[in-house]
Amino acid sequence: MADLAALDRKHRLVIIASSLGTVFEWYDFYIYGTLAAFFGKLFFPPGNESASYLSSLALFGVGFSVRPFGALFFGRLGDLVGRKYTFLVTIIVMGLSTALVGLLPTYSGIGFMAPVILVVLRLAQGLALGGEYGGAAIYVAEHAPHGKRGLFTGWIQTTATLGLFLALMVIGGLRAVISPEQFAAWGWRVPFLLSFLLLGVSVYIRLKLEESPVFAEMKAEGKQSKAPLTDSFMRWENGKIVLKALFGATAGQGVVWYGGQFYALYFLTTTLKVDYVRAYWLIAASLVIGAGMLIGAGRLSDLIGRKPIIMAGLLLAALTYQPVFRGLTRAANPALADAMGRAPVVLATGEFHGRLALAIDALKDAARKIVLPSTPKTETDKARNFLNSRGIPFTLAPLGGPGARVSLSVGGTTVAGFDEKAYDAALAPAGYPKKADLAAMNSPMVLALLTVLLAYVAMVYGPIAAFLVELFPTQIRYTSMSLPYHIGNGWFGGFLPLIATSIVVFTGDIYSGLWFPIGVAAMSLVVGAILLPETKDRDLRGLADIPFP
Repeated sequence: MADLAALDRKHRLVIIASSLGTVFEWYDFYIYGTLAAFFGKLFFPPGNESASYLSSLALFGVGFSVRPFGALFFGRLGDLVGRKYTFLVTIIVMGLSTALVGLLPTYSGIGFMAPVILVVLRLAQGLALGGEYGGAAIYVAEHAPHGKRGLFTGWIQTTATLGLFLALMVIGGLRAVISPEQFAAWGWRVPFLLSFLLLGVSVYIRLKLEESPVFAEMKAEGKQSKAPLTDSFMRWENGKIVLKALFGATAGQGVVWYGGQFYALYFLTTTLKVDYVRAYWLIAASLVIGAGMLIGAGRLSDLIGRKPIIMAGLLLAALTYQPVFRGLTRAANPALADAMGRAPVVLATGEFHGRLALAIDALKDAARKIVLPSTPKTETDKARNFLNSRGIPFTLAPLGGPGARVSLSVGGTTVAGFDEKAYDAALAPAGYPKKADLAAMNSPMVLALLTVLLAYVAMVYGPIAAFLVELFPTQIRYTSMSLPYHIGNGWFGGFLPLIATSIVVFTGDIYSGLWFPIGVAAMSLVVGAILLPETKDRDLRGLADIPFP
């Protein structure tokens, strides 16, 4: 905070106005993400808990799927019209589409129209967010003095984390003061309706801003690109930089960001059965610590460079995600960790075809259930749904021979076929807990491990805004940087909870979903280390002098 206080009034207004507006916008977007597990019961047909949960995660991903298209539309607008007015429009669209969710009837009220309308609102949210981040990051960077872009944009990088923090505080506070029945009946609407208030504050703040000096100067000199989309993606000199930025930085940054925050939250609440309020407070505490680390990583990148910090974060995430999440299990739900080691559950099925085939089958199964949610039909489906709904990890194994039925083995007992009562009887002695025992939880260790994940987030995310701004020419900066950022974050990162959870649901291994973010982070590490340049000393005004037809 001392760095911010030391700035002159103009720079403080730029950072605070851009940051606060973006905090509110991310708050809007993350309310749904935080309540995704809860939404499965509200907006989707009853009968298959696993399919409803995957459907809610898929709908969360819908907003991410259109973010690149929002990046193209609003990016082009930002390069033609200006930074200020473009990200003013995005926050209005975002705020209204979020607030309207608070007025939407549930599946029990209007049937299939409920998820249909929710999809439309999610699409509007995603399109708006596709144009928001690039505008805010560029606006701040183009105001920043040379040598302090990492520090200035570091404040923007904290907004996503602080937006999630605000969402957790509102939801966690509500769940702490009202009953679960009240929250299910009407309480879940309150965070969405608050968006009306946040929207008014955000618009008021942003109306006080002036256009970016770098853009205004370029526009006055007539150096703008006349066709930002063509110049960004059809000219190979810039198109190859877009591809390098995507596969060498933003894809890995996206999975580390969502893995360290959203997937960690899902893992605590859904897999480890930690009480929602306790999980929210633990995540929120780590986010407060992480906000400072984001600013610190941005400032450090001004001194030693953007690339070394980003690559180090990718490396650490790829190497340590498995042990960190296993440590979370031991700290948050020691009874579950003990049961998994003492009495592992094995489900023998004819669907076992090897590790790679299992991963492919998991994604196919998830896609089928999302498109056509249905009750489990085969014995394997019923057994898998039974175990997943009770939060019991299992390992898949091949059947013993031709004609054999699916079977469950635990602690020396084997049950052939699917029999719910027999499964319950076989699993009872194993001691798998129905929920985490808060008294036995090592909360300081959980917080420490969550903070480790946030440190990785800070390393990959803190410098990324300055890095992307410096990577592209001023004339097409909004368009060029927004697309790889939102593909990396929207597709690779945004679908991480769905992809990882789908793999876990299908295979039964609660750690198997981590191989997706590990693989993407490793890919970006290799591509980025070899192909991406260092950018910290580039002059943005010099980049405005690049001629465009």
